[in-house]
Amino acid sequence: MTIDVDALIERLGGAEAAARLTGVGTEAVRKWRQAGAVPSRHWAAVIAATGLALSDLAGGPATPRTEAIPPGGDAIPTGATAALVLGDGSVFWGRGFGAHTATPAPVGEVCFNTGMSGYQETLTDPSYAGQIITFTFPHIGNVGTNPEDIEAATVAARGLVVKQDITEPSNWRSAQHLDAWLRTRGIAGLGGVDTRALTVRIRDGGAPNGVLAFPADGCFDLPALRAQAAAWPGLEGMDLAREVSCRQSYEWDETRWAWPAGAGRQTASRYHVVAVDYGAKRNILRCLASARCRVTVMPATATAEDILGRHPDGVFLSNGPGDPAATGEYAVPAIRGVLEAGVPVFGICLGHQLLALALGAKTYKMERGHRGANQPVKDLVTGKVEITSQNHGFAVDPETLPPTVKVTHVSLFDGSNEGLACTDRPAFSVQYHPEASPGPSDSHYLFGRFVEMIERQV
Repeated sequence: MTIDVDALIERLGGAEAAARLTGVGTEAVRKWRQAGAVPSRHWAAVIAATGLALSDLAGGPATPRTEAIPPGGDAIPTGATAALVLGDGSVFWGRGFGAHTATPAPVGEVCFNTGMSGYQETLTDPSYAGQIITFTFPHIGNVGTNPEDIEAATVAARGLVVKQDITEPSNWRSAQHLDAWLRTRGIAGLGGVDTRALTVRIRDGGAPNGVLAFPADGCFDLPALRAQAAAWPGLEGMDLAREVSCRQSYEWDETRWAWPAGAGRQTASRYHVVAVDYGAKRNILRCLASARCRVTVMPATATAEDILGRHPDGVFLSNGPGDPAATGEYAVPAIRGVLEAGVPVFGICLGHQLLALALGAKTYKMERGHRGANQPVKDLVTGKVEITSQNHGFAVDPETLPPTVKVTHVSLFDGSNEGLACTDRPAFSVQYHPEASPGPSDSHYLFGRFVEMIERQV
């Protein structure tokens, strides 16, 4: 039950006491009375001063609830309707949203993303195939969803975990509530989880396997869910690029979104680029089109003959999910054929790892990976530091690069490889996502570098 503003102020000892205890001016308290509600910017101070819950405040949401249900055992806590069951048997209970899960429930690698915005882009990024995403930012859903902010037509992630039940949308571009958007795409979410505890668990112990269960009947077969999570083989050795890649070639001419017109069209291209789709994000294709490239997108399984048959001025190797060594079984021969033909090559994320494999290097599985929009990377060529967006669980081993390949970028978090360039042929790549606009434009120069490389070759 909510408490009205007059009763709240009386509880605090009157207007002057209310202002003093909450750290606001008496004019603010007067406006509380006038509006009949405490504005959201003052909720935290009022809760601290009164000991009330957020749902007790007039104007505060009765739902969603913000309290986390602590990790527990087999007994279903009050209010829990969904659960994340890890391969070690532990259970994170919470409140389900989005679509109910079928049997068997979705299983995947549980990772965390530190981005404070862009949850819709994250959920539709094909690189998240096979993963359940824990969002460390609490206010997921606050800008709703819209048909423009997507990186692929379908949701690649197998589920999401959040602290608070998803927020009501408050944005002029919102076209649909995130809950409804997820339901129409068959994706389940789990709210009310102590995401800090889960994140620390992943940080310290590596990304675990997990099953996200949100059964319509409310019945949980925990032994079966534990067995399912424990039996899942994990992403190592798994080729997921083939699952998320396009099935046939197509042309792309949409350019980057810009206020107020939105996305544009490329009508005066200078060069033809073939983009090999291992799970390509749409904004990468927009960046290529904005760099005055005519873009032809081809499936991940395209051979060197298929690619070179399109007579490209340059070849782009896209991001994507899964183990690069597994995808490399068919991708590496194609990339080597393109390199031998002398066509300029630019790779991002999985494309970076596949280029390294084609050059003779090796990749390895990281314990927790890099996922978020606040990843500092140093450009060893210029000495500048870029704030980058990243999403990867595998990395290139720089010690295995041949002498004709130099390291160009390194992570300032852990020193792992973030970029390479060939010294004997026109090819380079980066591990991070320059199109994702962290910084917000720290890394856009890479698309210009690719075009300059093409100009030198044609």
